[in-house]
Amino acid sequence: MFKKILIANRGEIACRVIKTARRMGIATVAVYSDADRDALHVEMADEAVHIGPATAAESYLVADKIIAACKQTGAEAVHPGYGFLSERASFCEALEKVGIVFIGPKPKAIMAMGDKIESKKFANAAKVSTVPGYLGVIEDASHAEKIAAEIGYPVMIKASAGGGGKGMRIAWNEAEVRDGFDRARSEAKSSFGDDRVFIEKYVVEPRHIEIQVLADAHGNVVYLGERECSIQRRNQKVAEEAPSPFLDTKTRTAMGEQSVALARAVEYQSAGTVEFIVDRDRNFYFLEMNTRLQVEHPVTELVTGIDLVEQMIRVAAGERLPFAQSDIKLNGWAVESRLYAEDPYRNFLPSIGRLTRYRPPAEGKSASAIVRNDTGVFEGAEISMYYDPMIAKLCTWAPTRLEAIEAMGEALDGFVVDGIEHNVPFLAALMKHPRWREGRLSTGFIAEEYPDGFAPVAPDANQQAALAAVALSASLIEANRRERFADRLRPPSGASREKWTVRLGDSYVDARLVDGLVTIPFDMDIEIGGKISNVVTDWRPGDAVWRGNVAGQSVVAQIRPVLNGLRLDWQGLSLEAKVLTPRHAELERLMPVKLPPDTSKLLLCPMPGLVVSIAVIEGQEVKAGETLAVVEAMKMENVLRAERDLVVSKINAKPGESLAVDAVILEFA
Repeated sequence: MFKKILIANRGEIACRVIKTARRMGIATVAVYSDADRDALHVEMADEAVHIGPATAAESYLVADKIIAACKQTGAEAVHPGYGFLSERASFCEALEKVGIVFIGPKPKAIMAMGDKIESKKFANAAKVSTVPGYLGVIEDASHAEKIAAEIGYPVMIKASAGGGGKGMRIAWNEAEVRDGFDRARSEAKSSFGDDRVFIEKYVVEPRHIEIQVLADAHGNVVYLGERECSIQRRNQKVAEEAPSPFLDTKTRTAMGEQSVALARAVEYQSAGTVEFIVDRDRNFYFLEMNTRLQVEHPVTELVTGIDLVEQMIRVAAGERLPFAQSDIKLNGWAVESRLYAEDPYRNFLPSIGRLTRYRPPAEGKSASAIVRNDTGVFEGAEISMYYDPMIAKLCTWAPTRLEAIEAMGEALDGFVVDGIEHNVPFLAALMKHPRWREGRLSTGFIAEEYPDGFAPVAPDANQQAALAAVALSASLIEANRRERFADRLRPPSGASREKWTVRLGDSYVDARLVDGLVTIPFDMDIEIGGKISNVVTDWRPGDAVWRGNVAGQSVVAQIRPVLNGLRLDWQGLSLEAKVLTPRHAELERLMPVKLPPDTSKLLLCPMPGLVVSIAVIEGQEVKAGETLAVVEAMKMENVLRAERDLVVSKINAKPGESLAVDAVILEFA
């Protein structure tokens, strides 16, 4: 077994590999760029080596620097994680030349399966069912249009060397093919240094289901069940689960056996994932094989009890797999939510900055569930514009799917992140979405269910009553605390007043205290909407999370102070609350509403990023839907389009310029 390994990666996956290596008694070496000097993976590793500037192209993607770090520290092997150099056959070969072991498959398998065009050719030759498409070299946008017309719309344009949804576009007509071809090539070149793309038929209402395989150097290959990865936004996975709620035993077995056959054909070694697209009739088509560890691997670990990183290390060290296919059993259900630094209320635009507060839910096993949080950040860490916007991968396990979803919802409700925008509200709302809970999924789920983007969720009557109870209890607890201050000059505030009005957003909810005196810990009967509910909590002023029971229902809500009130976040809801006397509520209803400033004649930069291009000139008339500018942030190009017909009066930014959020790019007449 290895004595020391180097992790050629950063963030949560580097931390995750370090944890397993430490448990196995293996010393670890981290590498870091200028931007990651104070990162968590650097602190966790036994040693750390600086490898260059913040941009990945000058640090994490430079194979020579990784090899030099191995020689400097005496690392015997390299775990690449995912992304960066994880699927570069040339990197694997370079390590072999200097006697360093690559913890992953051999170059032959990487070259055969890592390139999406070559993998489809290989799969066709092996008689594996594939989606109809064109695998040859596409000369230009006109050639792409001709190919798309022959295949039939809609089509998918994908980067050959791509991954993570980058360099990928769906086109429904000729115009979108031309624009998508240019954007896909540009993103592919920027992210992977390879601008080749291919085109294939886009299957309507598809499900994205993948099979995890493990293989050793002795000819043993097994599959570890499947993962459902259909909840995606812009082809980027958002939530995953294992097993899939859609597959039956027959389909699972067929997909697994086909995946094993494909792995054997390329003499695969290590962990790998065979991805399929599955239609409504459970017909499945090979998409690609990822010759690396997948981001979503924890859900497979939770339902099989197998540590995939450990097996990768053992296989790389020459050991045999310690189990056969008949030993693999799927136990219970696991769900993973990807926490991203992005604003769900602004079309999921990237957000960067410092984590002023980062309090994930406690990990571990309870009576009914397991909570796991794979992360690479900490309170005070900075989310950089240079890398992927992932903050953490929150996972839950339970005996059944709905129990795992309920555990995930409660864990998300208690996941406190401040300082940046993040997608926790969206993920929490997803856990309550009827279609998600029923398992009626497709890769178009988000686009279909949120066609106009994710908006703040409106509470139903039960949720409104629960939030009113939370707000009132918090206000009464704070008032009780103030009453106990020594040498208080003010007279008692009337914390035990019987009648109150709670303002939630624009709604007013009348409440009445059935009990006369506030108790600490709080345990009172409160009448809301004519219904009496017992409210119990041990919340204290300053706590970020309110935990307790309202009418027998467990509630985990986040509380943040705002001017003259509180902001409550629960189950995807985010509302400002004020606890008022009935007279104050009556007067507040008469207050005029302050209108936001008019920005209709401005194009504002929606996120901190780099201006890639400006598509217009001053004085130009543009039509609704036409491209105005392209801004790159966190390795993704964002096309900013005109929302209506207008005339450009002034251009305030130029290509190559770095802009802050809400910086004015264009002005309109």
